Amino acid sequence: MKAFEDSTEHTADCPACQGETPCAVGVSIHERFVRLQDAYRERQSQQQR
Repeated sequence: MKAFEDSTEHTADCPACQGETPCAVGVSIHERFVRLQDAYRERQSQQQR
């Protein structure tokens, strides 16, 4: 949840990240969130099998 909070808080405060091209800081924050979300979804998928 921390990665999601970091991502949403940064986006709310960063005009560049509100558009189509995120800032350098935002890229790393958003990529971390996506990576963790993908891992979570993969674990969920494995548990359902």
